[in-house]
Amino acid sequence: MKLKSLLLLTLATLTSFSAIAEPSDMVEELDPYADNIEERLIENDLIYRIQDVHSYKIEKNMSIPGACYQRTCKVFLDIDKKTQRAQLFIDGVAIEEEWLATTGKAGSITPNFDRHPDVPLRIYNKYSSSKFPGGDWNGLGNMPYAVFIKGGFAVHGTPSIPKLGTVPLSHGCIRLHPHKAKIFNTHVRAVGAKQTWITVRN
Repeated sequence: MKLKSLLLLTLATLTSFSAIAEPSDMVEELDPYADNIEERLIENDLIYRIQDVHSYKIEKNMSIPGACYQRTCKVFLDIDKKTQRAQLFIDGVAIEEEWLATTGKAGSITPNFDRHPDVPLRIYNKYSSSKFPGGDWNGLGNMPYAVFIKGGFAVHGTPSIPKLGTVPLSHGCIRLHPHKAKIFNTHVRAVGAKQTWITVRN
């Protein structure tokens, strides 16, 4: 009941804002594997007011059976943990060469996913993790252009660009070059969670 009340308060707060002049920095203090991650993420969003109200999409259904799947979705990101590569498809067509990626290291392995992102869609330009610090990229934090898949697991840019595509090094998220993360983030903002699909596989 407490969580439901908090969610309703969060949604009321969001709908009451018409604009925000400057995005605020979101600081994630949580372990993505924590049992209470969903409740804590909602609490954090309320505390930090979300960096971009207009992009925080309120969608009632996480997925509509048969609506879209992988390449039939408008935006599809396919991440291969074995090769440490990612491929972005727009309307079923690969838009570039495979991107270098980094997934979770031993002890923090990135789970396999085959799903729409969580709704409400949690998507940010500026995002930082103080629990797992690691530099800053152009003032947008150490997790720029973050798109959360489920709970604390996100696709985001990284300041550790030279390490991309080598070996798993993250704390569970999928890291991309910030320019690539921005491309993905922009497309997801345009179509929303229901037309976005993310696959993470071995």
